[in-house]
Amino acid sequence: MAGPVTELQVHFWLILLMFALAAQTFVLLLLVNAPYGRFNRTGWGPTIPVRTAWLIFESPAVIVFALIYLSGDNAGDASPLVLFAIWQIHYVLRTFVFPFRLRERRKRIPVAIVTMAILFNVLNAYINARWISHLGTYPDDWLSSTPFIVGLGIFVAGWIINQHADLTLVRLRKPGESHYSIPHGGMYRHVSCPNYFGEMLEWTGWAVMTWSLAGTAFAVFTAANLLPRAVAIHRWYQEKFPDYPKSRKAVIPFVL
Repeated sequence: MAGPVTELQVHFWLILLMFALAAQTFVLLLLVNAPYGRFNRTGWGPTIPVRTAWLIFESPAVIVFALIYLSGDNAGDASPLVLFAIWQIHYVLRTFVFPFRLRERRKRIPVAIVTMAILFNVLNAYINARWISHLGTYPDDWLSSTPFIVGLGIFVAGWIINQHADLTLVRLRKPGESHYSIPHGGMYRHVSCPNYFGEMLEWTGWAVMTWSLAGTAFAVFTAANLLPRAVAIHRWYQEKFPDYPKSRKAVIPFVL
């Protein structure tokens, strides 16, 4: 007779669900542009202001992650605490700082998209927070291990690229402006979406520094979500601006 289902088994099944969602998302976004940002359009039901939407759908990545992390048996250990801090640095800025940098406040996001983002962030918060503070094992010397050091380097590089790219986009517009311009400087010399490239690097770094299937699932989903959108944005720039730099790739320098 089979024994009772353990939390570790449930956690594994949820990771498999994340991989399945990544595959589904990738295929769907190759066929349909998600209706927000420059691809915003009617027909997706009720909408809410973009700033409010960001605050709502990113909050679980901060709050739910923290609550689940703190419930773990290893939450007070040094290595899990450092991993917790790294995650929160990204998401506190993404949730409570980035929305207030946006200068175009009239844009709206469909509630359907916000709801899907909330569900994803809750799932992602659970599988990653529960792993690093309870189900996984991270002794104190993990902070001097090769996976952690290499992963942290990748994460920091991605974070810097992401932050610089976002700031460049914000500075393209004066308060209240809604038009699009060609961004220049930094990684924009090489790709149309360095913000996406930076975010993919960040969560690849997270997967390496946690050396976990949970982190890998998040990195794969991030790429599945952002690669098709970056390609669509790159194509949009090329169609809208005849003088758009021909040497730029969509998201991965010199590759894609």
